[in-house]
Amino acid sequence: MRRDILAELLTITDEEKAILEQKSSLNKELYTSGKSFIIESDKFLSKDKMIMIRKHTRFVDFPLHKHDYIEVSYVYNGHLYQKIGGRTIHLKKGELILLNQHIEHEILASTHEDIVINLIIRPAFFEFIFSFLSSENIISDFLLSSLYNQTQTGQYLYFKVSSDPSIQNIIGIMIREFMEPSAFSDSTIKLYMGLLMIELIKKSHKVEREGGSGANHYLIFESLKYIEENFKEASLFELAEQLNQSHYGLSKMIKKSTSYTFKELLQERRLEKAKELLEGTGMPISNIAEQVGYNNLSYFYRIFKDKYSKTPKEYRQRGSCSIK
Repeated sequence: MRRDILAELLTITDEEKAILEQKSSLNKELYTSGKSFIIESDKFLSKDKMIMIRKHTRFVDFPLHKHDYIEVSYVYNGHLYQKIGGRTIHLKKGELILLNQHIEHEILASTHEDIVINLIIRPAFFEFIFSFLSSENIISDFLLSSLYNQTQTGQYLYFKVSSDPSIQNIIGIMIREFMEPSAFSDSTIKLYMGLLMIELIKKSHKVEREGGSGANHYLIFESLKYIEENFKEASLFELAEQLNQSHYGLSKMIKKSTSYTFKELLQERRLEKAKELLEGTGMPISNIAEQVGYNNLSYFYRIFKDKYSKTPKEYRQRGSCSIK
């Protein structure tokens, strides 16, 4: 453990100072703009960022709440007590819990020595990870439910990994990048977040979980992975044949499980890829349209503008617009 970082994390923040001096409850306005207590990622993340690392506020209870993001809570020092579904979960130093945006939970007040690091992650960050995961593991299950579960099933994964050096090292690097930021910190944190997910898959024997996916998890996951890997020429008929399903039945299953049609999911991925090419290359727009699967340039312009409120040319001209 870096003692200098721990000393800095133990420092009382302005929010914590106000809580101690005024002996007040949590100021919910710092966390949500709505009447219901749903903590909003926009309170911590700028629009162009996908991940934020934040020290959990001590000395005050967090009453029952949800998030509009996926959260990893990691105990850097001391303890963390959470209540989920009436059950108290006691996380110890080096352990972590992964919470989707549908889970309701309470957090009991932490003491001065309890340092908890919260990783606040927009669900969209995880979409590209599908292409790197196999379909049968707890992380893909969790992410699929988090991103596309229209029934809003709450899930958590509690990992008892305090003695695992690989996970401790990965999280330690992410915390140092947060505490000592450089020009490459955002990219480094995103890279190590992906590595963390892979390491957690390997440690599935050390997890306690709440909630799960339906019987169609495999087919939906494989459908999303197929779109990710074949977006240029993807076809529902080809996918149905690969999965030994009728195209009509598979179409209904995708719509029911994700609330999007196959065509909508495919278009979303194509436009996201087009945006990446506009941001990162000087490729002619006509070539970009073809590269992502659109031979009709005027149609590509229209659907791109419908989604991003700018034509591809206008989007490229706006300057530095990459997602960090």
